[in-house]
Amino acid sequence: MRPDRQEPTLPPLGPVGLLRWGWRQLTSMRTALFLLLLLSIAAVPGSIFPQRNIDAGRVADYIAQNPTTSPWLDRLGFFDVYASPWFSAIYLLLFISLVGCIVPRTKVHVAALRARPPKAPARLHRLDEHAEVTTSLTPDEALEAARGALRRKRFRLHSHDGVSISGESGYLRETGNLLFHLALTGIIVGMAVGHVLGWRGDIILAEGDKFASSAGTYNTLSPGPWVDTESLPPFVLSLNKLDVEFNETPGRGFGAPRLFDAQTRLQRDPASPASDETVSVNHPITVDGADIFLLGNGYTPVVTVRDAKGTVLYREATPFLPQDSNYRSVGVIKVPSASPKQLGFTGFFLPTAEPTFANGPASLFPDTKNPELALSVWEGNLFPGGAPQSVYTLNTDQMKQVTKADGSPALVRLKPGQTYQLPGERGSITFDGVKRFAGLSVRTDPGAPISLVSAVLATLGLILGLTIKRRRVFVRVRPVAEGAAGAAGPPGADGTPTTVVTIGGLSKDSDPGLAAIVTAITTGVHDRLAERTDRS
Repeated sequence: MRPDRQEPTLPPLGPVGLLRWGWRQLTSMRTALFLLLLLSIAAVPGSIFPQRNIDAGRVADYIAQNPTTSPWLDRLGFFDVYASPWFSAIYLLLFISLVGCIVPRTKVHVAALRARPPKAPARLHRLDEHAEVTTSLTPDEALEAARGALRRKRFRLHSHDGVSISGESGYLRETGNLLFHLALTGIIVGMAVGHVLGWRGDIILAEGDKFASSAGTYNTLSPGPWVDTESLPPFVLSLNKLDVEFNETPGRGFGAPRLFDAQTRLQRDPASPASDETVSVNHPITVDGADIFLLGNGYTPVVTVRDAKGTVLYREATPFLPQDSNYRSVGVIKVPSASPKQLGFTGFFLPTAEPTFANGPASLFPDTKNPELALSVWEGNLFPGGAPQSVYTLNTDQMKQVTKADGSPALVRLKPGQTYQLPGERGSITFDGVKRFAGLSVRTDPGAPISLVSAVLATLGLILGLTIKRRRVFVRVRPVAEGAAGAAGPPGADGTPTTVVTIGGLSKDSDPGLAAIVTAITTGVHDRLAERTDRS
């Protein structure tokens, strides 16, 4: 560096400059791709942890089984990933980034569509693909032949002078890229519309039970911020029978489900007659814009709890949630009306119980071949502090396990029709029978059509962007000088070569098909007396 030369002093960026720099970084394609990757990574917990909007029962069961980590996971939104603030922040930033990319690129693309192909370079032999042909055609005839060959290849043409042609193709490539990014924006908009205007309600309905739709009758209800819960469809649904079949053939598929069909009776509104409807997996029924899906099934043991005098304190079909492919199910029975202390039962329902319990309560088959209840008994305060809790969990903080006279825990094993007398004249519990239940989900998603159309357009845009090549091809002609090699007489006499045609082509990316286009043009201007010199 010269001693008298100083480093230039850059002016301070300032608040406006910082904002402009931040906007350019946010709206760059690199940032959009990074946010898209980050969004896909952020969605991973939604497939690892149970989600409340899909199965609230599984979430409650997970929290009960993981009391140490689940409160933190719940605070961080891992059980409501797609409605969490951090997930929303990522897709909002992605939306802004995509819009910031699309708008300027669209302006540039529109300008390119309206512009003429550039003027042919003077030295076409420097381009990626080039060839030179000497033909007996006149310069005008050679240009016309080249123009015809390029038009057949769907090139847009322009002649800036009388001795050259410029051709350009592949504009749909950038159109496809813009369509892909615009469709991604549409998918995000569809997700937002579904979140704001959609709602979802989940119910567990046992055979023979009836459900009347209202905001307070769903087991879980997740309305969007702009949803009026008073305007939910007022339908009434009865579950007549749940048809379930399992594979009983020994082998690899033993116990696998073969059929799930819910036979229901539906009254769409108070003024409409009831009709028989069948709900099966991936075949919902629609009521006033809401789809009713069959998501799961299980068993509801019918249990009766009596006090020492024989008074019925509890008689209900209580859902037990399946935990494995053989439907080993867990559940809780709460009897708040028991006195002097409230009673709680927690344990397993086993459709086909393994008789010895050698490895603990286990089911050998998902159907009810040998149904049995295995329960432990607790007494105390069911609802400490009056705080709400899941119907699938038993809070034992202020409860004590009931023991027999010898001090061992009272463990209940019941088959249908059997009764167990609780120790200390606390009453009895009877296993009356078993019903199946259907896990139904009622939902509306106004953004689904937007997301579906956008996904189709994104696929189309991706195909266009990956398959179409952006190409430029140039053709120049010049007369053969008199006395040149191959020109024995005056130009054009007896079919002697009169014109030199030079063709050059280039592409933005690796393009194996460009050489074939150059060859096609040389063929178009070639005749039987031509001499070809290929320099590609």
